Amino acid sequence: MSEKKKLIWLGALITVAVLVWTVQRAKPSAAGGANSNFSDIHLLAVENPQLQREKMEIAQRTEYKSSGRNIFTEIAPPPPDKKGTGDKAPAGPAGPVAVQEPPKPQLPAKYFGYGTIPNGTARRAFLTNGDDVYIVGEGDTLLGRFRIVKISSGNIEFEEISSGRRNTAPLEEQSAGPAT
Repeated sequence: MSEKKKLIWLGALITVAVLVWTVQRAKPSAAGGANSNFSDIHLLAVENPQLQREKMEIAQRTEYKSSGRNIFTEIAPPPPDKKGTGDKAPAGPAGPVAVQEPPKPQLPAKYFGYGTIPNGTARRAFLTNGDDVYIVGEGDTLLGRFRIVKISSGNIEFEEISSGRRNTAPLEEQSAGPAT
């Protein structure tokens, strides 16, 4: 491109920029620019814009008195007792309350054996669930829900990952299949 064409393009761009700047400057600005018109602004009708210290002090001295309802929940309190005696029984449990412990987790697979690799690695447990066989070590997860805690010769200790509850599963002897 020649120098003459470059200068023509430069002049055209400068002309467009000056034109855009002039048009934008002539428009009234809503953000309160140099040409904004303040007569369109409607202020709040306040009789006395000064701080009203007396009302502030009264508000600061007020004390919250509870009606017995938890103000941080949407649940309404139970209706008052309609017996009308006004005597209330002491609050608290009427007798010993039995706390039911949640059921222990059950392993969906059967523990049918264990073994070690000759080079001295940790014990491995063999579990089966239908046709699937799982080989896991201590600390491994089974089916994404159970962590194997300890593998012993008589049982396997596991932990349900979601709740942290523990249980043990005994070693189940498998009967030999029919001889063929």
